[in-house]
Parts: sequence; structure tokens; C-alpha cells
Amino acid sequence: MTAVYPWLKAFHIIAVIAWMAGMLYLPRLFVYHSVAEKGSVQSETFKVMERRLLRAIINPAMIAVWVLGLTLAWLGPDSRYGWLGYGWLQAKIVLVLVLSAVHGLFARWVKAFAVDANRHSQKFYRIINEVPTLLMIAIVILAVVKPF
Repeated sequence: MTAVYPWLKAFHIIAVIAWMAGMLYLPRLFVYHSVAEKGSVQSETFKVMERRLLRAIINPAMIAVWVLGLTLAWLGPDSRYGWLGYGWLQAKIVLVLVLSAVHGLFARWVKAFAVDANRHSQKFYRIINEVPTLLMIAIVILAVVKPF
């Protein structure tokens, strides 16, 4: 491992925190936006909040997570494949792919809300709000415990 590895790891963790903050907050906005009257000041405010959160925080953070994470994986202890040959990392990457797909769904829903085309209920968004949390728990356990 190189001297830059701890710096990459620190920035990776910072990016993960930013990404998760947005991924946990955005569906909460959806919960409240879904019951706001279309065209109301409240609904229009939610549209701005959702768009800014997605574009200014969530999207850049996800990109940083992927770039830094894959760099860290490549620079791992095995000089040929880094951490990529380890089962725990392969499982973690699959879960991060799932989290990225959830991110894509959130982006789709931001676009739907922007044109007043939301099709989901408040209850739906309350349930969806738990998905990033469950994925985060599994990802952190894999990264820290390295069970296989």
C-alpha cells in the first residue's frame, strides 16, 4: 500500500457519509412532498430542495464513492488484484451496486415530482426510506468485519 492510501480512504469515508446523508434525507422529503398539494408553495419548495440535494450532494458524492472505492480496492494488499480477490469486497460491491440502483430510482422520482407526476403514497416513501439504511448496515459490516 502507498502513503496516499490513508488519504484516499479518508476521502472515501467522507464521500460515503455525504452520499448516505442525502440518500437518507431525500426519501423523507418525498414523504412530505407526496402529501403537499400540487402547485402549492410547499410543493414548489420541495421540488427545489429535492433537485438541489440530488445534484449538489448525492450525485457528486456517489461518483466520489465509486472512484475512491475502486481505487482503494485496486491498491489493496495483493499486488496483482488489490482487495478485488476477497469475497467480502465482492459482496460489498454488489450491495453498493444495489444502493446505486436505489439512487437511480430516487433520481427518477425527483424528476416525477418536478412535473407533478408522483405515483406513490406517503406510506410507500416511508418504507423505501429504510432501504438505504439496511444496505448501509450490510456494507459497513462487510467492510469492517470482513467475514469472508
